[in-house]
Amino acid sequence: MANLTGIIGLLKKEQGRLTKELQGITAALAAFGNTYAKGTGSRKLSAAGRARIAAAQKARWAKARQKSAPNRPKSPIRSKKRTLSAAARKKIAAAQKARWATVKAAKKSA
Repeated sequence: MANLTGIIGLLKKEQGRLTKELQGITAALAAFGNTYAKGTGSRKLSAAGRARIAAAQKARWAKARQKSAPNRPKSPIRSKKRTLSAAARKKIAAAQKARWATVKAAKKSA
């Protein structure tokens, strides 16, 4: 029974220590909470302010486009699409069929 009384005494001592620590934390929150709580709101911008910002951004983009895109003719290589003749396509298909035939033959023999 004495052992149980000792354990209860230790638990009460720990409870007192934790309560004291919690009171310190509560006091710190009370002191600092009001100072930093005001900064959490959202800032509002007037319609005129937004319009000024939008106009400035549009002007920046227009200036950037003028610098980066000089008036030059398009390259004929990029604008023209290249096509293969029917004979060339047949040659490529035949060569690919031959490659696959050799792969399949190698698998069967292995």
